[in-house]
This record gives sequence, structure tokens and C-alpha cells, in this order.
Amino acid sequence: MTSVQPQPESAQIQELLVAGQEAAEDGRWVDAGLAWIEAAKLGSLDGANAASTFAAPHIRPLADAGEPAAQALMAGVLMDYFTEDALPMAVGYARAAAAAGHAAGLRTFGFMLVRGKGVEEDRDEALELFRAAAAKGDAYGAFNAAVTQGEGKCRADRDEYLRLLTQAADGGITQAAAVLGDQLAADRRNEEALSWYVRAAENGHAGAADVAADWYRDGVGTEADPVQAMRWLLVLTAQLNVDAVHRAHQVGARMTDEAILEAGRLADRPTEAQIMVSTLARAGERE
Repeated sequence: MTSVQPQPESAQIQELLVAGQEAAEDGRWVDAGLAWIEAAKLGSLDGANAASTFAAPHIRPLADAGEPAAQALMAGVLMDYFTEDALPMAVGYARAAAAAGHAAGLRTFGFMLVRGKGVEEDRDEALELFRAAAAKGDAYGAFNAAVTQGEGKCRADRDEYLRLLTQAADGGITQAAAVLGDQLAADRRNEEALSWYVRAAENGHAGAADVAADWYRDGVGTEADPVQAMRWLLVLTAQLNVDAVHRAHQVGARMTDEAILEAGRLADRPTEAQIMVSTLARAGERE
């Protein structure tokens, strides 16, 4: 199963930071804040600092004027980047945005209720808010609803659970794609599961790449495909995954040089593929 979180994608982070800067220069501070927060979610400290330091002072007047998008964003910024003293204000903004039916406001207020942040914990109400956000097309709301349903007394029917995960994964939530792969694998829907593992792996999820490598190697959910197995193993070896290096040597010992290089092309890891070819040749490990 997948447990490793996706690796931050530096190119995507840079695009988001630039998009935020351009929006700020145009005076579109909500758009700027949203872009910088997305960068922060991928691991960017610059994104977090820009959202909390530069965007927040411009977003707050819009929130105070009753703009739901600004209220939802300000609630998230205060909750994530400020001290607990800011929680009452964050709750006020989130509650107002949720009351206005804003998807991010519904989701943010729901998150506060799940975690008991500034409010009394109420998972049932949170689930309803997440569902409402999902109904408005909010991918994070769908994922939060699925996660909440999978816990404690909030468990619901499996079809709805999988539907919410699918919505979240289709909406670009990489972790949702990996979890959906796990759930479909548990139902022995291996072909579908593999497709979601691959999608998550393509978006940088190391755990999904690990599963995809093994399944392509062993022919689970597909015919055995050593090129695809090596593709994902090369991605993992580039992340200094020692176990993946060992498995790559085992798979590579049964492959031609051309097949290994093709895997490197698919993985966008040509250097690692060439190193693998050279290492196998020196070690005499080819079968």
C-alpha cells in the first residue's frame, strides 16, 4: 500500500510563485494568495511566506467587506500561518464564507470542525460541509469528505466513498489517486487500481511509483512489463531509494540495454538509465 507522500515538484512550485507574483502586480490579491498557498502545499516556504506576509494584509479588507472568496482564503491563512490567537477571527471568516455557500469556505469551516480548531469538534457537521463543497466541484472538499467517512462513526457506503475519492483524484489531488489505488486494490480491481497508481506516480507520489514498479514487474493488473517496471524504479533511484536500486538491478539483469534506455526515456531519467546499463555490464549481472 502507499504511505509515502508525494515529492515537491520544483517546476510546478516555481510556476505557482510566478503566477502569484503576476497576480499581485495586477492587484488580484485573492488570486495571488491562492497561487502562493498552492505552492506552499507542495513544500514551498516562499509560498507560505508570501501568502501570510504579502497577500494577507491586502486580502483582509476584502474579507471584511464580505467577499466570500477572500473570507475563505483569509480563514485558511490565519489558521495555517498564524498563532492560535488568530483562530477566533479565522473561524468568523470561515463561517461567513460557508454561510455564503462558497466551496472553499465550506471546506475550511469543515476542517475546523473536524480538528476542533477554534470550535467544538463536530465530525458529522464537518462531513456535511465537505459534501456540500464536493457538490460544488471542490476536489479538496471531496477528499476531506472521503477521509472523514473512512473514520469512526462517519463511515458511509463504499460506493460513495469511492466516488468521492475519484472526484478528488480527477480534481488533481495526488494523494487521493494513491488512496483510490489502495482501495481498488483491496477490492481486487487491480487494473483500475494500477491506472490510479500510475496517475499518482506521474504526479510525484513515491509510494504509488513503488507499487507501480512491482505490479509491472510481476504482472499485477496488467501483463508483466519490465520496461514500465524499470521506468518507475529509475524514478525512485533518482530519489536515493536504496531498495529501488536493488530491485532495479534485479529487473535490469533480464533486460537489454535498449530496453533499459527506453525506460530511462519514459522516466525522464536518461542519466540513471545509462548508469544502470554501465553498472550491470561491469558487474556481469546480465542473465
